[in-house]
Amino acid sequence: MEINANKIPVYFMPGMAASPAIFERVHLPDALFTKHLLAWEIPNKKEHLASYARSMANKIRHHNPVLVGVSFGGILVQEISKYIPTRKVIIISSVKHQNELPKKFKFVQLTKAHKLFPTGLVANIEILHGLAFGETFQKKLNMYERYLSVRDKTYLDWAIETLVNWEQTNIPKNLIHIQGTEDKVFPIANISNCIPIEGGGHAMVITHAGILNELLPEMILKT
Repeated sequence: MEINANKIPVYFMPGMAASPAIFERVHLPDALFTKHLLAWEIPNKKEHLASYARSMANKIRHHNPVLVGVSFGGILVQEISKYIPTRKVIIISSVKHQNELPKKFKFVQLTKAHKLFPTGLVANIEILHGLAFGETFQKKLNMYERYLSVRDKTYLDWAIETLVNWEQTNIPKNLIHIQGTEDKVFPIANISNCIPIEGGGHAMVITHAGILNELLPEMILKT
């Protein structure tokens, strides 16, 4: 293991509509790392991802940090890394190339079906509470309410539009990709060159945090 005199800054970016609370179970050794949480801001309605990434890059106060992004946040940290030097870029439950997106995303892109999604309803989680039935569904709903805190319609419309139209030709050379074998949003069958987490789903940053706590320090310090 590499030993540094100074602590390594690690910035975490949550997934689409998620709050930084999704990282509450992720812990790094205090002697080696400092943990910094990024949060989504409401974009301009027609803002390009590059512009948004530049704005987010300005919030990073350390030189040569590690960027960790989950899902759509994984896409964003890759874009941020185009504007600042980074020690490592680590994506979890995400994709690193448009060819890793599921085929249904391509269909959505071509048909513009995502524009029919009623994002305005997502802003009112109480509506979903009224429709909840059964303990399992209620537990999931409570989790969504806790972790999915960004419910602004402008943001949701922008995020969905940006995701389905995302293109990347040059993958960051210092990128590490961690993917669950049971991810239903970005199936591992479409993904190459990743570290698989057996049984991990799309929310494994919450459900499999213990495994990530063991893996992340090793991946960051590995030369």
